[in-house]
Amino acid sequence: MSRTFALLILSLVISSSLWADYDPLLTAAVKTEQVDLGVKDAKRSREIPIRVYLPADKKAAPVVLFSHGLGGNREGSAFLGKHWASRGYVAVFLQHPGSDDSVWKDLPIAQRMAALKKAAGLKEFLLRVQDVPAVLDQLELWNKDAAHALAGRFDLNHVGMSGHSFGAVTTQAVSGQVAPLIKGFTDSRIQAAVVMSPSGPANGNTKQAFGSVKIPWMLLTGTKDSNPINGADAKTRLIVFPDLPPGSKYQLVLDNAEHSAFTERALPGETERRNPNHHRAMLAVTTAFWDAYLRDDIEARQWLDSDSVRSVLEKDDQWQTK
Repeated sequence: MSRTFALLILSLVISSSLWADYDPLLTAAVKTEQVDLGVKDAKRSREIPIRVYLPADKKAAPVVLFSHGLGGNREGSAFLGKHWASRGYVAVFLQHPGSDDSVWKDLPIAQRMAALKKAAGLKEFLLRVQDVPAVLDQLELWNKDAAHALAGRFDLNHVGMSGHSFGAVTTQAVSGQVAPLIKGFTDSRIQAAVVMSPSGPANGNTKQAFGSVKIPWMLLTGTKDSNPINGADAKTRLIVFPDLPPGSKYQLVLDNAEHSAFTERALPGETERRNPNHHRAMLAVTTAFWDAYLRDDIEARQWLDSDSVRSVLEKDDQWQTK
């Protein structure tokens, strides 16, 4: 055996041992905190409720934003916020007035679907995509305000964006998707994005919409991820990934996961038994993704790019990278 070949084998063994010990599900045995606040966007006369999940360590931490689905609120998908905070991230969950639970909760059941469909239009989309930079702007101000309770808690040089359903549409728009004849809504402060239940473009084709995405993206969906409000189904969820440019792009398709798999409770009309491992898999791959691209953690990236990911997935879950 040549010396060069021996060194190569040794390098591979050492490299493999590095990420063999990486565990994105491991959390510190300390409690996280959460605080509810409001962001006032004076330019639009709009207040955006937020819930902030804070790590126990009070030093500045990378920030991950989360945008809820249609009819949701800042309290939803708390399992994500709590886990990300336990891993050292400040998780900021936005609530979008006009497409939140205020749309349906006081209406008779027979009127709720029509109200939700109305709230899924262009007007609320435009409000949502402006909520994201408004919240980031406010975090910057609070970070510098010595009198504020969260002063110095945000590492705004490392920001991730995420969301589910309508929140995925929001995430796509502020993280690199482009649309014909529109200036665009990409916020350059966002360095990585997690898109849960992705959607194709309303206008134009997927290559035009997603072919110039410059930052790492992770897409998550399920084989039964359909939505009666906008007509999206499991098949249409899969059209985004093929036209993303190669490099730091990932997709997880969870077997038998329905649209509500990314939340805490089933939606009306869903029939599949909820699978506890779906949440476990989501927590693992998203945490590794944040670690890899907001912390430049080499072990996390190697874990994502290796067969180690399969350790948190089930046999029929589909994992792709490019």
